[in-house]
Amino acid sequence: MTRTETPDARRRYRADAGPPLVILAIVSTGLLVAGLIVSTALAGETFPAPFAPADVVESYFRNNRTAVAVTAFSTFASGVPLAIYAATASARLRNLGIRNPGATIALVGGIVAAVFLCLSGMLSWVLSRPEIAGEPPVVHALQGLTFMTGGPGHVVALGLLVAGIAVPGLLAGLLPRWVAIAGLAIAAVCELATLVLLVDGAIAVVPVGRFGSLLWLIAAAVLLPKRRPAANA
Repeated sequence: MTRTETPDARRRYRADAGPPLVILAIVSTGLLVAGLIVSTALAGETFPAPFAPADVVESYFRNNRTAVAVTAFSTFASGVPLAIYAATASARLRNLGIRNPGATIALVGGIVAAVFLCLSGMLSWVLSRPEIAGEPPVVHALQGLTFMTGGPGHVVALGLLVAGIAVPGLLAGLLPRWVAIAGLAIAAVCELATLVLLVDGAIAVVPVGRFGSLLWLIAAAVLLPKRRPAANA
């Protein structure tokens, strides 16, 4: 806190601080990872990709309704702290004096990523219903929507959140240079997830972009200052 700050300025700073970014990032990531671990343990196999053989897909959703419900819960729940993270990070960037589009891009990307994640969770819940498991065409359609919203759709938007923080973090010196550059590289990988719509093999970039982004958001939450140092103000 500088010597020129008044009591009113200090009160405004405390009011604008928002919830801890680190906790939000850890909770969002933890819910997603915990759901993946628990559902895999319950089913004895991972959630099938939409490109898996039809009989494998139908068997999974017919025999593992509890595991699918766990996936639905954890996916939906993970989107809530992610949305709060995006809003808090965007507000902090603006409080730090960032007036370029980065703060808005972070907000829009984070909200869209959270919405897609919640939508994927709701679609997964529908897949867990016993009356759906006996309708193979419906199962395949819902599985495709679940994958596209929680996979490429979520990851591409998540990349915008990362880029929206990394760019001003680099240009304004708010983050260590190597952290900001790593964020830009991860964001680029996330945007490559759009290729899944053309090439099935591009599915490999989805988990890389997802978990790379989540780990980077935790690091950014730790390193992003609450006030801009006077040296680069």
